[in-house]
Amino acid sequence: MSDRNDRNTTNSTLAQHVLHALETYQNESEQGHISTLLQQEPEFLNREMDLAKWIREGGLNLDNYAKFLTPYLEHSQHMHHPGFIGHQVAVPHEGSAIADMIHGVINNPMAVYEMGPTASVIERVVVNWMLEKCGWFTGAIDDFSPNLKNGAKNGAKNGAGVLTHGGSLANLTALLAARAHAAPEAWQNGTPDNLAIIAPAATHYSLARAVSIAGFGQNAIRYAPVSELEVLRPEKLEQTFLQAQGEGQKVFMVSVNACTTATGLYDPIDEVAEFCKRHDLWLHVDGAHGASALLSDKERHLMKGISRADSLTWDAHKMMRTSALCAAILFKDQKAMAGTFHQDASYIFYNTEEEGEDKIGFDAGLYAVECTKSALGAKMFWVLAMEGEKSMGDFIEKQYGDTRAFYELINAQEDFTCPYKPEANILCFRYEGIEGNDTQMTLREKVLARGDFYITTAVIGGVRYLRLTVMNPLTTLDTIEKLLAEIRLCARDVSG
Repeated sequence: MSDRNDRNTTNSTLAQHVLHALETYQNESEQGHISTLLQQEPEFLNREMDLAKWIREGGLNLDNYAKFLTPYLEHSQHMHHPGFIGHQVAVPHEGSAIADMIHGVINNPMAVYEMGPTASVIERVVVNWMLEKCGWFTGAIDDFSPNLKNGAKNGAKNGAGVLTHGGSLANLTALLAARAHAAPEAWQNGTPDNLAIIAPAATHYSLARAVSIAGFGQNAIRYAPVSELEVLRPEKLEQTFLQAQGEGQKVFMVSVNACTTATGLYDPIDEVAEFCKRHDLWLHVDGAHGASALLSDKERHLMKGISRADSLTWDAHKMMRTSALCAAILFKDQKAMAGTFHQDASYIFYNTEEEGEDKIGFDAGLYAVECTKSALGAKMFWVLAMEGEKSMGDFIEKQYGDTRAFYELINAQEDFTCPYKPEANILCFRYEGIEGNDTQMTLREKVLARGDFYITTAVIGGVRYLRLTVMNPLTTLDTIEKLLAEIRLCARDVSG
């Protein structure tokens, strides 16, 4: 017993040292005292962390942990750095990190209620809260009344949802639910070979993957025309629909972007919903990044028409300050959720006749791809519990507003141009001081090599642009001014 107590004490001390190292890492990142990322070759990183030795011999302890942790943190992507303006991944809130730590200790896989009751209850309430923002839930979000098949106590008909490990799984789940709605026999007999999906040409690759995973094949995707800025043109949907019909395909689903990955621009959900209503089609909204606009009174107009959709993908690990992964697939109709994976299922999260009215809890695993689920809702809950929903909405408004201010700054420069005014916190722009489409990629590589900024690029209408995703609240106008100066400096190197 004494040896075990000594070991527990030592491990506890090690955990405290690691937490201190993480605190230092975050503080140095936020203050910009270290690089965002100095990219290294895999062989170098392997040597620095001495991975094979640790795996073969073990022995990582309080005395030597820094030999591994120091290079691991030093050569990671420093997302808390104000110069991290790259990919659509949240700069995680401390609350989310605390939830990750708690789950790492208790390890309650909560797809089955009895294996993770507290996490299951949290997910249920968080999902109801998200449904409420879509207009798909009324009443108290913590109302666990059974037998809601006929609506909540006040007569309202509520939706349902489940959290998944990422938006790709959420999109796949939405596709399977839409398939079950259009072809209930597909679960038993396989996917009919004439079903088709309409999606914008700029749709996220995860939807195309889901189409093949579900057995449709890529020919089932009918790509609808988009504008020069890759926004869906709703007036062209009828043409796409009739073309598919003329070739013997039965369109059953339309997917739209809220917002597009490259530009951050929103497809017109309300107009597409009108088209779907006219043809009795399932409307899915891939709002992995942009659905968080629903939390802001100022920005929620970008999601106009969401209450008319059938399903929504919404990632908390993008704009809700939650660590990866934490995504939701939400459904307007409980029946659609229940029928996703087997056609005799009852309503999501509620007692079924088969289970009996005395069954305790609700098993989320019946409605998700994963058989083992982390406590995903707990991560989002901790952020909300520390900040509150108004603060989350304020954060969305700040990031969107800051990006528009950055647009005004960049577009006012004689040697920079922006192809559009941003709607979200994603902004594309070009340095025009040097000719050539490949120049933007070269400039990006040189900026990254200097280590003060991390940015990406995107191709819009065949033209390469530099691209910012403003995830960090510490990124300011001063940050952008320094970035523009850095780009000009790198451009002088390129031009010789």
